[in-house]
Amino acid sequence: MGSYKGKQIFLLLLMTAVILLGSACSSSSSVLGGDENGSLSASESTEAGSPADPVSSELDDPVKSAVDFDHRLDSYQPHKDHYNFYFTYKTVHAWWDAVALGMEEAQRQYLDKGIVITYEYMAPEAASAVDQTRKLIAAQKKDYDVIGVDVADEKIITPLLNGMVNSGTKVMTFSSSDAAEGCKRLAYVGNTHNYQDGVDLTEALCKKLDYKGKVAILVGSVGAPCHEDRARGAEDTIAKYSDMEIVAQKYDMDSVDKAYRLTMQILMNYPDLDGIVCCNMSNPVGAARAVTEVGSDAVIVGMDHDEEALHYLDEGVIYCLGVQDCYSIGFDTIQTAVKIADGNLPGELFPEKTDEITTVIYQKDAAMMLELLYGDIA
Repeated sequence: MGSYKGKQIFLLLLMTAVILLGSACSSSSSVLGGDENGSLSASESTEAGSPADPVSSELDDPVKSAVDFDHRLDSYQPHKDHYNFYFTYKTVHAWWDAVALGMEEAQRQYLDKGIVITYEYMAPEAASAVDQTRKLIAAQKKDYDVIGVDVADEKIITPLLNGMVNSGTKVMTFSSSDAAEGCKRLAYVGNTHNYQDGVDLTEALCKKLDYKGKVAILVGSVGAPCHEDRARGAEDTIAKYSDMEIVAQKYDMDSVDKAYRLTMQILMNYPDLDGIVCCNMSNPVGAARAVTEVGSDAVIVGMDHDEEALHYLDEGVIYCLGVQDCYSIGFDTIQTAVKIADGNLPGELFPEKTDEITTVIYQKDAAMMLELLYGDIA
């Protein structure tokens, strides 16, 4: 099993969540949205109108729905007592550490059944489709039951995956980015609604700005489907409003430092900037650092659960964050990989696409989310 940074921090995530949530969380395949008052948007889950869960009355609904830690293996009986997988993803980052925790829990539950799951979990220090290509080619030469990939660039990686499948390799995609439409990969587990996430966050920004103003977009990595899709969602949303304008759109390559530098440059060019849409987990942090440093009033919306970003949310520097359920992604990835390894195809045992939720949280949710994910009760 590959090593990864920040693991001890996210162990707090698991321990705290078990105490606070118990069985309160339920899995959903909808994007949950809302405003700072906690009301759900038009894209709310069909379960949103159900009675509040009395087990966790102290937790706001957005926080309860953001991460589901209560997973159990289903009734499927694996064909073997040992499986060996290979997973590669975009870049070493705390977001994928959270995915890894879900994988570890599935691994533990299989071990309780006498089934050993081993896997490599590898990524470069910086996002690179070239590096991912090398890793996949090398992995194909080894004896893995299934190879899984979080696609770095769909134009480059999709043809490679098709060739791997044609040669008999069992391939799946997982995490935040699927391959291009029509790819021969067997299944995808992760976020299937990145475009809608971009729409939801940008609609929240537009409403906050009273539907007028200058906006910048920090995309992330060039060619990464999740980042590009969220940016398209942002673009299409802003285009609906005649008094709103995109004045800059930059790729920070999922780097906090680069996002900071780009935001500083944008603020220099547009000191009257009204808002920033951030399309990955790194750029809200970089943008918030820059906005704080120069004293800008630009409103920031962005993705996910970085601890520093949550502190900025708590302080009101960041307006809202779309939090993905990384833990569920990891757990479901391992369970799907076992079924694929046994020769099963999408259908009754698992869908071609397993959809995981995104929950939009606001300032009022930040303190509880910090406690839930990081044990931070300051």
